[in-house]
Amino acid sequence: MELSLTVIIIAITAITSILAFNRPEMMDRWMFMPYRIKHRNQWDRFVLSGFIHKDYMHLLFNMFTFYFFGGVVEMFLRYKFGVVLGGVLFVAFYILGIVISDLPTYKKHQDDSYYRALGASGGTAATVFASIILMPLSDICFFGIICLPGFILGVLFLIYSYVKGKQGGDNINHDAHLYGAIFGIIFILILSPSSAMMFVEQIKDFSLF
Repeated sequence: MELSLTVIIIAITAITSILAFNRPEMMDRWMFMPYRIKHRNQWDRFVLSGFIHKDYMHLLFNMFTFYFFGGVVEMFLRYKFGVVLGGVLFVAFYILGIVISDLPTYKKHQDDSYYRALGASGGTAATVFASIILMPLSDICFFGIICLPGFILGVLFLIYSYVKGKQGGDNINHDAHLYGAIFGIIFILILSPSSAMMFVEQIKDFSLF
């Protein structure tokens, strides 16, 4: 694998997650806990929680997804803004995706001492949807069996995340997925407004059959 920023972020996340698996005190301190953020001023949890995961499957799924879509966004930003600035923007984009995707959850649970969450899902969702804006017709496949163009799957995912976020009760932070995705779309359109027109041009003649 090329030693890109995407790979470096994956390596760091894998190391910190594995360390946390075996260190309960680290897992507890890095967990996203809105109550402790508010009442103990532990604001670093917004970032730290994106670098730990529940288990190896959770870690593998997030990092596997981030690897394929992160490379697209990283290459685009480096091409458009240069290696240094593009790299800085990519890292900022990923971390902001983690932080901003958790803001609605923080507001909702800031006085709930039992609520906790973890994982890079917000940053990963932001990356996936930024890449969908850039390449809307590229297929995204479920386990290599069911494949759909990115923009179609993206719409379905947004609807699903919104509905499940309203329902709650399944121990998955669907709000982080939803707002991470929205952030990814807005971020890429702010940096590259022309991507909106390119997106429309690519999908306007699309036919599923």
